[in-house]
Amino acid sequence: MDAYEALLARRSIRRFTADDVSEEHERLLVEAAFAAPSSMNARPWHFVVVRDEARRARLADLHRWSGLLRRSPLVVAVLGRADAVAWVEDCAAATENLLTAATALGLGACWVGIFENGPAPHADEVACLDVLGATPERWRALCLIGVGHPAEQKPPRSQFQPTKLSFELVGRHRRPAAG
Repeated sequence: MDAYEALLARRSIRRFTADDVSEEHERLLVEAAFAAPSSMNARPWHFVVVRDEARRARLADLHRWSGLLRRSPLVVAVLGRADAVAWVEDCAAATENLLTAATALGLGACWVGIFENGPAPHADEVACLDVLGATPERWRALCLIGVGHPAEQKPPRSQFQPTKLSFELVGRHRRPAAG
């Protein structure tokens, strides 16, 4: 599968088989995340790979959307340095790279958001950092990514919306005449 196909085929997969994710696939996923663009090449991210069942269960109990982590054989936490100016943007780019790489490798993955916009971490984020052995003074938690072999298949779909594309000015949905 080429990169463009993987981008369009990527879907959020929330159900996984019991099959383990190989260490080779784990390495490729994280390597793809590290290849993301970063503002001023700050690279403020840190990835925590979690395979331990008890730790995954603690992460799964953080809030109502994180339950799928209990059933995913691999969880990747995406953390950003709290003092970095563009940590959210940089970590989001790394997360998308990891999600797309999972699709290209035939794996399923789902992004579970932890971060809520604000100057200080909220209770769920602080709890997440605690489970991972990180401190909120140094780190912020963007998301947790559940990864595994998909137990569900979702077909690729186009999400292109021409009404959300403008040319030269907002609301101009046709290309201006060449001239």
